[in-house]
Amino acid sequence: MMKYLIKRYLAVLYEALLMLALALALTAAYVMLVGDAGHGWKRLGLQALLWLVMGAYFVRCWVVTGQTLASQTWKLKVVDGHGHQLLSEQQAILRYVVASLLLVPAGLTLWWALLDRDQQFLHDRLLGSRIIELPRT
Repeated sequence: MMKYLIKRYLAVLYEALLMLALALALTAAYVMLVGDAGHGWKRLGLQALLWLVMGAYFVRCWVVTGQTLASQTWKLKVVDGHGHQLLSEQQAILRYVVASLLLVPAGLTLWWALLDRDQQFLHDRLLGSRIIELPRT
């Protein structure tokens, strides 16, 4: 079971690297168009843009295939609580919002998996979704 949790944390790390690359590219484009985004409304605009674009990526992936690029690599999939269906658009949006909020306090949602009986993240536990491991091909 610990192997499954390590695999999930490695997928999170991979996802973080992908999001870092996306954030760098978006930030560069934003600064070229808007100018210095170090303070004020420009900073808030950049933060909102990053959060919305990343959200669009995650929501689309979860609704269409249940897999982001990282979860495809690690053979993981987000499904409903029964483990059968993909998330609806509303469920995926809610998952993104709740996961975002639960990451803020020191990555709470990620630490939760160490204590959870099924090793699910806190946002999945609260929302009735889950991450399953796909069989190897």
